[in-house]
Amino acid sequence: MKKFLSLLVAALVAIAASAHEGMWLLTKLKQINEAEMQKLGFKLTAEDIYDINRSGVKDAVVRLGRGFCSGEMVSAEGLFLTNHHCGYDAVQGLSSVEHDYLTDGFWAMSRKDELPAGFSVSFLQRIDDVTDQVLAELNDGMTEEQRGEAIQAVAGKLKAAVGKENGLSADFKAMFEGNEFYLFVYKTYRDVRLVGAPPSAIGKFGGDTDNWMWPRHTGDFSMFRVYTGPDGEPADFNEANIPFKPKWHFPVSIAGVKEGDFAMVMGYPGTTDRFLSSHGVKLALDIEQPSRVKIRGQKLELMKQDMDASDAVRIQYASKYAQVSNYWKYFIGQQRGLKRLRVFDKKKAQEEALMAWVSADPKRKAKYGEIISLLERGYSDRAKFERASTYMQEAAFGSEMILLGFRLQGLKAQLETDPKDAAKVAAAVAQVQAMTADHWKDYNAPTDEKITAAMFNLIRNDVEQDLQPQVMATITKKFKGNTAAWSKAMFATSFLADKARLDAFLAKPSLKALQKDLGFQASESCLNHWRNVLGPAMGATEADTEKGYRLMVAAMREMEPNKSWYPNANSTMRLTYGQVGSYVPMDGAFYKHTTTARGILEKEDPTNDEFIVPARQKELLLKKDYGRYADENGELVTCFISNNDITGGNSGSPVINGNAELIGIAFDGNWEAMSGDIAFEPELQRTISVDIRYVLWCIDKLAGAGHLVNEMTLVERKPVEEPKAELSPAVEPVKPARATVKK
Repeated sequence: MKKFLSLLVAALVAIAASAHEGMWLLTKLKQINEAEMQKLGFKLTAEDIYDINRSGVKDAVVRLGRGFCSGEMVSAEGLFLTNHHCGYDAVQGLSSVEHDYLTDGFWAMSRKDELPAGFSVSFLQRIDDVTDQVLAELNDGMTEEQRGEAIQAVAGKLKAAVGKENGLSADFKAMFEGNEFYLFVYKTYRDVRLVGAPPSAIGKFGGDTDNWMWPRHTGDFSMFRVYTGPDGEPADFNEANIPFKPKWHFPVSIAGVKEGDFAMVMGYPGTTDRFLSSHGVKLALDIEQPSRVKIRGQKLELMKQDMDASDAVRIQYASKYAQVSNYWKYFIGQQRGLKRLRVFDKKKAQEEALMAWVSADPKRKAKYGEIISLLERGYSDRAKFERASTYMQEAAFGSEMILLGFRLQGLKAQLETDPKDAAKVAAAVAQVQAMTADHWKDYNAPTDEKITAAMFNLIRNDVEQDLQPQVMATITKKFKGNTAAWSKAMFATSFLADKARLDAFLAKPSLKALQKDLGFQASESCLNHWRNVLGPAMGATEADTEKGYRLMVAAMREMEPNKSWYPNANSTMRLTYGQVGSYVPMDGAFYKHTTTARGILEKEDPTNDEFIVPARQKELLLKKDYGRYADENGELVTCFISNNDITGGNSGSPVINGNAELIGIAFDGNWEAMSGDIAFEPELQRTISVDIRYVLWCIDKLAGAGHLVNEMTLVERKPVEEPKAELSPAVEPVKPARATVKK
């Protein structure tokens, strides 16, 4: 027993030591990461992942929308996987009380059954380092405003030079807090269709209780297909369209994972703030995060009341609830992690060490000496407006009525400038109709009325009076401060709360009717408050903080020139690598690296909608009818953890073994490391992924959609094998039309 424990501790220490912080740019892999990746078990080369002159692994990684989630191509016929929670909005939008795909799941048994998903996907074409072009237009005498304008001018030219080929576009991104600049070129495909999604009892198993937690047993996956026009190019939805032919797709390994296995994740992480100063940490802990948690908690409570009372409302608000809930718990966990891991103290110590290095040399002091004073001044000014700003974003703009009113601003402008130009008024009306077309399907006015009353009551009680929108004075004067009475009166009359009333107004629009509408008055008040008061006030604080961070990061990199630096996540494709591994979350506890289907039955609770096990699933689990998806012990592995470095936006990302084969789909981080977006914790940070064998079992054995599994390239060999020199021949990369591409 002692020998076993010694070996276990040694294994855990080895894995913790190799936990690899970093969300790496693909263009830097050869220079910075390849050797270490190969040492950990990567069998290929950096060029197999990204090479501008040939296709490779990056061509199988999908960006959903503008980067709200990631995905992976798994067939030569346009099939891709992502998370259930990434596809949740699409599934919800296609659901009704009569066709409740959220509860029952959805599987297209033929391609004609696949349904329009309502979002686009993009594939990265190339990454250009344009730092030199940008810096050539800048000088030290510029103010921050002038610097920003010059950068945007260069960015506009660079993006325009990409051209207007169908589906082609470019994103300009600043890295290292404005010290480097890159252009990311994409090709976007607009026809995406839902192929399959498990019931929410599987895709969201554990609900809010298990969210951000390990151990986990959630089948967090969904499946879509990309279509093109008959010519293979991007096209709008059309029945004549054909399945997309990817340049490369992932082979799918059913060999399983073991402790210490190499694992890498590729996707589109949204935002990290690893360079955040101690001043930023303090502001987040004191004001921003508690405010978001309080507001979102009340909003969730009110939504849940109406969702529990009506199936129609449950379907209407399912996606909205999930979006609010996810980061409500995230902010709770991040506060806990920042305090528990003493991140403020660590940041403070790092800043003191940096400034000691700066002060040791007159030239460095002249160049970097104002870092701390800039940050202190910027955050001191920002703190005056932080609560009011957060309450506007989360509370005022948390009212659907308020947001809907923003869409009428164009019509108002036309009615003010030239109400007699019938053609222009008609065009403005048509624009409103187009923007509101999908609004009413998932809207319940009584729910919004309650939420609006509660949100503005929070503003009334918690925000300094001189920083409240003007509509609060109306509530005080005409409704004696009673936000519920104000909300009731507003929803009873406003055309922003009722489709029939809005349609009647749009049929005969007038400036007078618009200005008299209580809902529009409130919406415009909030918009003007943001535009004219809070927005400029917050913006005025950014010059100091932006310059402070730019100088701080430049100084940090100069102080440690041999350190492997990576930029903050900013919705651009990144790679993170590490190992599958268990961890010790706290004193006296140990978390294994995998979970099995046995845990689903252990957690089952028919009285709790978060832990319901569908009858068919329970039947198969009790029989242990796992087929070829069982592990060597005859168990069905549901999820596993690895020490990869991910964040929001990575949801749905492929988890890949050393042979570039798909072994899982990343979907969450762990509770003990919720401060990870600000400070990476190598001993604690874990990525939670659904095991690809559980995904295949759900598709094949549970849903009876084996034709979709047959469309994939399954790899059944054992995970231990000789190193490979090239990508799997089962999916030989397609060679580009041109032999070389000049940068």
